[in-house]
Amino acid sequence: MQVYLTFDPPGRAREMLEQRFEVAGWAGPGFAPPEALHDHLPDASGLYCTITTPVTEALLDLAPDLRVISQCAVGVNNIDLDACARRGIKVGHTPDVLTETTADTAFALILAGSRRFREGIDYVRDGRWESFDMNLLIGGDVHHSTLGIVGMGRIGTAIAHRAAGFAMQVIYTSRSEALTPYGRRVELESLLAAADHVVLAVPLTEETTGLINADRLRAMKPTAGIVNVSRGPVIVTDALVQALQEGWIRYAALDVTDPEPLPGTHPLLALPNCLVLPHLGSSSSQTRAAMAELAAANLIAGLTGGDMPARIA
Repeated sequence: MQVYLTFDPPGRAREMLEQRFEVAGWAGPGFAPPEALHDHLPDASGLYCTITTPVTEALLDLAPDLRVISQCAVGVNNIDLDACARRGIKVGHTPDVLTETTADTAFALILAGSRRFREGIDYVRDGRWESFDMNLLIGGDVHHSTLGIVGMGRIGTAIAHRAAGFAMQVIYTSRSEALTPYGRRVELESLLAAADHVVLAVPLTEETTGLINADRLRAMKPTAGIVNVSRGPVIVTDALVQALQEGWIRYAALDVTDPEPLPGTHPLLALPNCLVLPHLGSSSSQTRAAMAELAAANLIAGLTGGDMPARIA
């Protein structure tokens, strides 16, 4: 059987697959372009990909022998799961292994956004730092503030666990009725009105696309900030630009954006109160290797008749 890799994975993932299958893959840089997929999918039994590959009905039409898709990411909003189900294609992803690292990133963004670190770095680099100043770049406290977590899943719970060390009051929204030991479950409107820091940790679905729009940004405190470690389209980008320009909120700290990547001329990048990372949420060497190897294990199990460690469909 042949499997196709849309990128060169870290860790032992490629070695694991080469021990079992004929492996064809994009060697980089970056990710496989459409023409590479068109060339290789007709012969592939397995597809190893990540969020940069839209797995559409049209793409699946190119792959009559495809039996398993293994995504090296926790979300699968780029995959048409209904189309896969109609074809009997199994789909795996990589939950759990990136939870703690992504929660670290979220908390780093809370600290950096609230304390205006991006502005401070620019201030030093621009040669404007001449002496200590008691009134320079005054930010907000994180300790003993109110943290609002939109989406109390694995990552949201890990963020809340970190908040305990800062003596934060935690409020959260959740699709599940099950309560957690961290904080108090509230409706989204109450969370936005009360939180000093709002963290988005929801999957991208029809329901969450555009969840944070102009009305909801206006509902936040003018001293509050928003952090996004979920997916870019959860926030309406034009509304966020306006909110930051007009002072509806104090800061935004984003690991994900819409569009992604942002063009260098995008207005968000010119705003001093907006910090943008290039989707680094799970980007530690240990976690990225663990993700890649779990995705390989999913593909191996799916193609050899075993139970996939993390099957989503």
